[in-house]
Amino acid sequence: MPIKEALEKAMEAELDLVKIAPNAKPPVCKIVDYGKYKYEQARREKDARKKQRIIEVKEIRLSPNIDTNDLNTKANAARKFLSKGDRVKVTLRFRGREMAHMSASKHILDDFAESLADVAVVEKPAKVEGRTMTIQLAEKK
Repeated sequence: MPIKEALEKAMEAELDLVKIAPNAKPPVCKIVDYGKYKYEQARREKDARKKQRIIEVKEIRLSPNIDTNDLNTKANAARKFLSKGDRVKVTLRFRGREMAHMSASKHILDDFAESLADVAVVEKPAKVEGRTMTIQLAEKK
């Protein structure tokens, strides 16, 4: 219908003529209360933001000479992070003379991933980056 006719109908109803889809051919308009329309739109956006889940990456740092009990404590912390839906980045940091035995310490990360095999899957395998070796775990689906 022509714009003038639509505006007259909106005036009669004491409401506003609002373009719902301005890019459509022809543009789509509705006769609604503009304040209520804006409120509903803001509320829909707020609900959509509320339902979004931002996945964080939590980091757990280990050292090459870590004891089994300490490793279990760190594994429990990682288990808690994974249960909340976060990803876990396990970092094995080398200092000084430990750098000479990097390849021998890879088993620590493998054991860590194996201890969490019931709740986690290896997303990124062990990788050496400078003085650190990292592995990334994600929640098993």
